[in-house]
Amino acid sequence: QVQLVESGGGLVQAGGSLRLSCAASGDTFSISTMAWYRQAPGKQREQVASTTRGGSTNYAYSVKGRFSISRDNAKNTVYLQMNSLKPEDTAVYLCYAWTGSNYWGQGTQVTVSS
Repeated sequence: QVQLVESGGGLVQAGGSLRLSCAASGDTFSISTMAWYRQAPGKQREQVASTTRGGSTNYAYSVKGRFSISRDNAKNTVYLQMNSLKPEDTAVYLCYAWTGSNYWGQGTQVTVSS
C-alpha cells in the first residue's frame, strides 16, 4: 500500500507560479513511475507530467516548457513546478504512483485567475 498526500495548490494570477508537492509513504520502495494528473470541471482527467525512478520525464504538450516535474527518491516526494500559469491550467491536480497497482492522492486545487 502507498499513501500520497499533495500540497501547494492555491489561487494565483495568470503568469504566476506555484509548486506542488506529493509526499509518498508506505511501500515506497515499490514505486516506479510517479506522475501528476489534472481534472477540470466537465473535462476528462489528463496526465500533466510523469517521471520514472531513473529520472526520465514526460510532459503533456499543453504544459511543455512551462511545467517541470522532479523527484527526490530519498524523501519519496515528487514536485511539480508550474510557471507562466494560464487560466486554462485551473483544475484539481492529483498525484499518481505506479507500483504494479495504481495509487492516487486526494488532489489539490489550483485556480488561475485572468
